[in-house]
Parts: sequence; structure tokens; C-alpha cells
Amino acid sequence: MRPWRSVTALLCAVAVLLLGGCGTRTAGGASPTQTGPIPWTTAEPSAVTAARLGADHRTLSIEARVPSGERPCVRDFKAVDTDAEYGSVPGRVHVQITFNSPHGDGRSGCTKERTATARVRLPEPLGERELVVDDDTVFTADGAEPPALRLCGRLGCHPPATGCTTASYEQAMIAVGAPMHSYRDAEHCDGTWLVLDFSWRTGPACDADDKAPACASRLGDRSFFRAERSGWKPFFESAAGGCTAVQRREPAFPTALCASLKPLSSSLHPSYPPPSPGGTPGGSPATAR
Repeated sequence: MRPWRSVTALLCAVAVLLLGGCGTRTAGGASPTQTGPIPWTTAEPSAVTAARLGADHRTLSIEARVPSGERPCVRDFKAVDTDAEYGSVPGRVHVQITFNSPHGDGRSGCTKERTATARVRLPEPLGERELVVDDDTVFTADGAEPPALRLCGRLGCHPPATGCTTASYEQAMIAVGAPMHSYRDAEHCDGTWLVLDFSWRTGPACDADDKAPACASRLGDRSFFRAERSGWKPFFESAAGGCTAVQRREPAFPTALCASLKPLSSSLHPSYPPPSPGGTPGGSPATAR
């Protein structure tokens, strides 16, 4: 055997061992699962957008958003009345929409969405009951234009009337985007205008009797609202006391609701001055005013 053939054979053997030592990944970094069959899994729609009630008052047509692409992305798309299996809730009908799809695998090409319609026939007329789809989307026939059902909002199918009530204040907190688990600290309301002071915890989870300083860490804000048909609508935020700031924004805001307002503490509502024009990166951090 000539020497170059021996060297060649040796190099080939080393190459085989090196490739074998790198596992089963192939060129391009793909693993067997990335090159094998694309799995289809059970999924729920990203959103349920509309529902219609048939002339028999029992057949529901429900529209939902499902994956879409150049190849088939959905099969076994169906709506099922789950009350028979899981038990009914008075005043409600529960329906679940599911389908099978390969969209969880990036190779599927199911990167877009389309609207699909699923139908289900209830064992009895819907009547005045609410339709709950996939646990968190609710429709009602009350106030709807048949055959459509009305999509209910975060405050339910019958939101509280705008006013000086706890339920109405909760709507205001949602409207202003208050952080989860916020507390209302003070309300000033006359039915047309509203001021809300609220705060939220920023420290670690603590026991009720834990006196550690971090457990009392909070931030807060103050928002001003006007009443509209859809509920309380925020129009201004300010930590300042008195009426000057809010009446500069809205002269009609009543003095009776803002004259007694105290400034929010700097610890609750810290503010930071803009960086100095001559400042340099990595300089001293701004301090709360």
C-alpha cells in the first residue's frame, strides 16, 4: 500500500470518529426531530371573534382565529358543548374550540392566521344564558342584533353604570391601566368627574405581619377621569396637590374635587429630572425630587 493511501485512510477514519462524537446532528445543525415528521398537536384558537345564533336558537356558529400558511395548518377544527361533561353553571353555556395543527414547529410554515367557523348545536335553546367560549370569551343575546351575539368586555356583559360606586371605580382602574393587585387609596367623585389615588406593591412577597422595609415598598399614581357613555375615561395624571395642574388641562374640572388634594409623596411617586445637556455617560444617577 502506498504511503499516501495510508494517510488518506487514517484521515477518513478520524473524520468518521469526529462526526460520530458530535452526536446525530447533521449539516446545518438540524437534529433528527428537526428533520423528521412535523408533529401535529391539539391547540385552541388565538382569539374568538364572533358568534351567531341560528333560527332554531340552538345552533351556534363561532368564528375564531387559527393558523394559516401555504400548507395545511388546521384539521379537526370543532366546537363542543362541555356542560354535559364538566357540569353546567346556571345562566351560562360553555363551549370549547379545539383543532390539530403543526404550527408549533417552525418548519410548518403556519406563520399567518385566518378566520374559521365552527358550529355546535346545543341540547336546548340558548335563551337568556351567556355563551362562554374557551373559558374567557363571553357572548350574550341581550342587546345584540340577531343573528349575532354581542361580545362582552372585561367588565362583563352588563358593565356597571358610570358613577360613584365601587364597581364603577374598578372600571376606572381598568381604563387607566393600573397594575395588577393595585389598591385604591382615595376617591373623589361627583358622578361626572373622578379623582383616583391608587398604589401597588413593588417589594417581595411577604407575610401580613412582616415588618421588613422591603415589604412596605410601594409606588402610586393619581388619575383624573370624566364620565362618558362607555364609562370613566382618564384624561390626566398628576402627583401635584390642589387644582392648578388639572384645571390647566381641563378648566371645567370642579374645584370641590381637587382643592383638598395633597401632593403624592416622593417615595410613592418619584420623579427624575431630565439628564443635563452637558452630562456624560456613566455620570452620577439622577436623584428623586
